[in-house]
Amino acid sequence: MPTKPVIRAAAVQIAPDLISRAGTMVKVLNAIADAADKGAEFIVFPETFVPFYPYFSFVLPPVQQGPEHLRLYEEAVVVPSPETRAVAEAARNRAVVVVLGVNERDQGSLYNTQLIFDADGTLALKRRKITPTYHERMIWGQGDGAGLKVVQTSVGRVGALACWEHYNPLARYALMAQHEEIHAAQFPGSLVGPIFGEQIEVTMRHHALEAGCFVVNATGWLTEEQVAIIHPDPKLQKGLRDGCMTCIITPEGRHAAPPLTHGEGIVIADLDMKLITKRKRMMDSVGHYARPEVLRLIHDTRPTAPREEWAPAIDTVAAKEPSDA
Repeated sequence: MPTKPVIRAAAVQIAPDLISRAGTMVKVLNAIADAADKGAEFIVFPETFVPFYPYFSFVLPPVQQGPEHLRLYEEAVVVPSPETRAVAEAARNRAVVVVLGVNERDQGSLYNTQLIFDADGTLALKRRKITPTYHERMIWGQGDGAGLKVVQTSVGRVGALACWEHYNPLARYALMAQHEEIHAAQFPGSLVGPIFGEQIEVTMRHHALEAGCFVVNATGWLTEEQVAIIHPDPKLQKGLRDGCMTCIITPEGRHAAPPLTHGEGIVIADLDMKLITKRKRMMDSVGHYARPEVLRLIHDTRPTAPREEWAPAIDTVAAKEPSDA
């Protein structure tokens, strides 16, 4: 059962600092303080917000992406690092659960990574997007099934997916089957155009209904000045506007507060956790409404690695020197 009857949640729609990781981190820490001052206990930031989502990869051809891609390497986040410790300290000091999207650097690769910090400052989960989408495949490596995990936090059982992972029904089902109560969703925002925001809303409302959980979704925002910096061509700039849908959805598929689709701001709503049971009494997709003898998910939770040490046992009998007899 949920740990508290009512949880105040915050979804942050915010513009990154496109110049530096340090600049974006200042915005993260200020937003945590702002949301906490408003009583938030659970705070979600946009996809790969630190240092910034790689918007350049959507509008630049691959042959021109090199300099910006290399700059993203330099500004990316290592886990652990001073940046993760700063967020952990902020979560602990304000007793809030924080879900932060980062570009994670692991040696020679970058990953779309979601970090969940519990209210005591511990890093409850580090997961990587299992399949980067379209242009993102030039930027990030792939995550694995070990990250498809629901974690117990001070506000309840929390799961997370990034962007179009929500179009993978088995990825969503993996979290549903672990009985997530609050789902953290993250999208880049300021991308594709108005249709993207419309699609996000449909997807978030559907997951809330199907999972019988709350969904807290944060999308990013770009100012007109930032759009011009990313690409000077007005035609391509159209692909860097709109597409925002920062929202909080109840298990009944309703908005818990008016969504934010333009500009910076924080959507805040109180989550009445009794609504989870109210919804699941009628339809529990992984319980009384499931048919596991007909349909079930096989989830490989083993972490992947490029190298695995394996030392076969030595046959001590065969290894003995032949006798002189």
